[in-house]
Amino acid sequence: MASLSRLFLLLFLFLVHLRRCTVDAVYIAYNTSAGIVEGKLNVHLVPHTHDDVGWLKTVDQYYVGSNNSIQGACVQNVLDSMVQALMEDKNRKFIYVEQAFFQRWWRQQSNAVKDLVRRFVKSGQLEFINGGMCMHDEATVHYIDMMDQTTLGHRFLKVEFEIVPKIGWQIDPFGHSAVQAYLLSAEVGFDALYFSRIDYQDLTKRKDTKTLEVIWRGSKSLSSSSDVFTGIFPKDYEPPPGDFYFEVDDTSPVVQDDPLLFDYNVQERVNDFVAAAVSQANITRSNHIMFTMGTDFRYQYAKSWFRQLDKFIHYVNLDGRVNTFYSTPSIYTKAKHASNESWPLKTDDFFPYADGLNRYWTGYFTSRPALKGYIRVLSGYYLAARQLELLTSSRNKKGPTTDSLGDALALTQHHDAVTGTEKQHVANDYAKRLAIGYTEAERLVGKSLSYLAESAFGSGLSNTSTKFEQCLLINVTYCPSSELHLSSGKRLVVLVYNSLGWNREDVIRIPVASELVLVQDHEGTEIESQIIPIANASLDLRRTYVKAYTGNSPSMEPKFWLAFSVSVPPFGFSTYFITPTKEKGSKAIISDSYVPQENGISTIREVGSGNLRLKFDTEKGISYHYSNRRTSVNSSIEQSYLYYKGFDGSKTDTQSSGAYVFRPNGTVSVAPEIKTPLAVYKGPILDEVHFKITPWIQQIVRAYKKKEHVEVEYIVGPIPIDDKVGKEVVTQFSTFMETNKTFYTDSNGRDFIKRIRDFRSDWELKVHEPVAGNYYPLNLGMFIKDKSTELSLLVDRAIGGSSILDGQVELMLHRRLLHDDGKGVDESLNETVCVNDKCDGLIVQGKFYLNVDPLGEGARWRRTTGQEIYSPLLLAFSEEEIGTKWTGKHITTLSLTGNSYKLPDNVALITLQSLEDGSVLLRLAHLYEVGEDKNLSVMANVNLKKLFKGNKIRGIKETSLTANQGRDEMEKNRLKWRIEGSDGLEGPVRGRPVDSSELVVELAPMEIRTFLLLFDSVSYDF
Repeated sequence: MASLSRLFLLLFLFLVHLRRCTVDAVYIAYNTSAGIVEGKLNVHLVPHTHDDVGWLKTVDQYYVGSNNSIQGACVQNVLDSMVQALMEDKNRKFIYVEQAFFQRWWRQQSNAVKDLVRRFVKSGQLEFINGGMCMHDEATVHYIDMMDQTTLGHRFLKVEFEIVPKIGWQIDPFGHSAVQAYLLSAEVGFDALYFSRIDYQDLTKRKDTKTLEVIWRGSKSLSSSSDVFTGIFPKDYEPPPGDFYFEVDDTSPVVQDDPLLFDYNVQERVNDFVAAAVSQANITRSNHIMFTMGTDFRYQYAKSWFRQLDKFIHYVNLDGRVNTFYSTPSIYTKAKHASNESWPLKTDDFFPYADGLNRYWTGYFTSRPALKGYIRVLSGYYLAARQLELLTSSRNKKGPTTDSLGDALALTQHHDAVTGTEKQHVANDYAKRLAIGYTEAERLVGKSLSYLAESAFGSGLSNTSTKFEQCLLINVTYCPSSELHLSSGKRLVVLVYNSLGWNREDVIRIPVASELVLVQDHEGTEIESQIIPIANASLDLRRTYVKAYTGNSPSMEPKFWLAFSVSVPPFGFSTYFITPTKEKGSKAIISDSYVPQENGISTIREVGSGNLRLKFDTEKGISYHYSNRRTSVNSSIEQSYLYYKGFDGSKTDTQSSGAYVFRPNGTVSVAPEIKTPLAVYKGPILDEVHFKITPWIQQIVRAYKKKEHVEVEYIVGPIPIDDKVGKEVVTQFSTFMETNKTFYTDSNGRDFIKRIRDFRSDWELKVHEPVAGNYYPLNLGMFIKDKSTELSLLVDRAIGGSSILDGQVELMLHRRLLHDDGKGVDESLNETVCVNDKCDGLIVQGKFYLNVDPLGEGARWRRTTGQEIYSPLLLAFSEEEIGTKWTGKHITTLSLTGNSYKLPDNVALITLQSLEDGSVLLRLAHLYEVGEDKNLSVMANVNLKKLFKGNKIRGIKETSLTANQGRDEMEKNRLKWRIEGSDGLEGPVRGRPVDSSELVVELAPMEIRTFLLLFDSVSYDF
């Protein structure tokens, strides 16, 4: 009976509840129209998605939503549903970043949808942030690639929407560079830059001292003109703590505001929101905070997010403790600026990055070194190809363009591409896109060079008769044009193009099948050449990789390198001829060879016939005495190879070394199996010393007669893993220099930044990883110095480097690891190459360059040689009948400047490109920092009339770095910020505005100036 009474009571209470709910459950019109309220804590809700253009899936798989067994992500859904969600409420806002995805989506839309999106952009509902093709990395990218990929995106947005992005949004790269701050933020007109990943120790201090938002001055040369307001997120780029994730399959509690239903929780969720807001407000300045409402590949069903955000705005504002509203980073930035706060000043950069104890993300500086090298080679090639595309007006005619290569390079600057932190199948996809882009650009370059060589004789671009071939795999001795026995009665024609603005004196090497050749210059005069046997290690490399890349095994192998000196004018070419002979040419010198004796040691230990001399001590491994007769510099240098054993993750500490993280677990010296065998080849042009350290580490040291630096070519791999230990291979150079823990590394190939071992300028570093925590990214190189000398190392691709001991520098050349590091890629960094169904570890071949200078004189070598490494001479090959007069139908040497003008030694032309609207994009860069060189760290002048001799410039406009707005307009519109302790008077000297009648460009140290030019036409002055 009692249980029946309780049943009736429960039924009665349910009916009462039902009646009340029936009355109260009505349609709710959520008020989302809120904006900034003075005097309250204002919470800016920024809906966003972070869409990697390749990582676990390829860029196209991410876009269409395929291969979802790896990751459920479809960017097409994000953009489709974003449009629908913004249509439903004019107060909703959304930001988007990656133009590689947006452009894929845009070209598929109807005119009606495009018009709708344009209205969203115009009204501020949709804001494009960053605006590049991808969110590029900041450690392993070259500044020219950063500019190029950002320009591609910015130009598209300007054409389609007439907008200029105002905010930098680098939320996911693993550390942040000074070049990103001053060049890719301030110089493109950004009012602010936002990101999340900084060292965990740095983050803790900044929270405590309310310095998460700063003015970042990335360039000491450009000083205050390079300042950018910078915001560091207190957690990451995801929603704040408190469970605010609202994708369809997310588990965060939604705002349940229907009293008819169970689990009504409005006040509970409002309390969560307010608590998160107050917590974040306590670690920042002013009464404005930003909530980043989104994360990777979110908003695939955008309504599920916006429904909840609408409710939060409505109920939080009814609650009244804080004020919240839909916002964007631009609105937030303007609010911060209006607060009239003074902000702390930040200099240098945010490297290296660690997200916890023993978790330094410094391994990716070297990960996938072959892909990094491929990207760098094609970056320099892209620069040269665009020059030729302009100079032959190829873009105005049907035929191949550089667009495909530009698009592929843009994608590979992504922070999970060039970094080497993607899955293997994604790395393969990037390489495939690069190969496709190169193939089309190669056709353009060949046609352009043929046209330039023949155009003085009336040939047009479409009816040239000369066919030029190029050899991308010449680094592994594969060049079909040069290595075959020349058929009877024919000779090889080598056209050498120089994309730099000064005359180039250099040595080129091409593989040949016979030593019976003579070399002639463009006037037909025989010149000195040298025959050098190709090393067995290089031939082994060729046998594997030519088959891997081409699918075929060449029927014959070259036996020799043919080396000869060339002289090439600025922005021009010179032609050389290689003729087979029955006897070697009178000036063709076969290298004197000094091969190992029975004990493995050569009797010749000194090389170098010019100012540079190297004296090897074979009793001490790779040890030599460096001397320069011109500068009187003498230095003893000991080179060694070793590897760090990759930490494999234990039960007590699971952090292993992987694609991202460098965590060494001890070092092992790689000692020669016997006393270092030397094979020495000496000649009139260069000397070579061949070292076989182990079967998987070999190198060649070269000393050129007319150069004063050492060139080292290394072959590393396959790294052995039979012992089940992952390995990270480095080479070290040890000297007696007293460097006091100090060394210098470049920032994306531009400025050099002072590093002090085990020290950070912004906080007191607690050292837990004495090696990994002192590693920095190198794109150009590094150097050390003492009271009398400087030792510099330059690299041919992005790698990691450090100075772990005084007087020592080291470069990490290759990595092969057997465990995933738990940072998301879920794959070990164990690259292999498969040929004929046999797979072995990746072999990496590359170069680095060493020089020792008197103190204060090393900058000139670093800057000049650095440009020559980035922009190597471009070689093209043809053949002709012996007896045919090449000069009867071809020009043999040519320069854009007519051989009468060259750029100053401290200036480089880094972009010369024809645009779709007929204008020409020109960028000139000063190569030196303030105080870097006593003679070259000065104002430089470039005369455009002389540079483009014979071509009338009828219009010139200086623009922002990405050419999407006028320079004056950019400077006028950029926000100016107050800095703590500053009187605001300091400012750098910059080049003056260009007089349209004089056309002289001034460049101050580290200044890059960008122009849009209009020509009547562009051609060489024959």
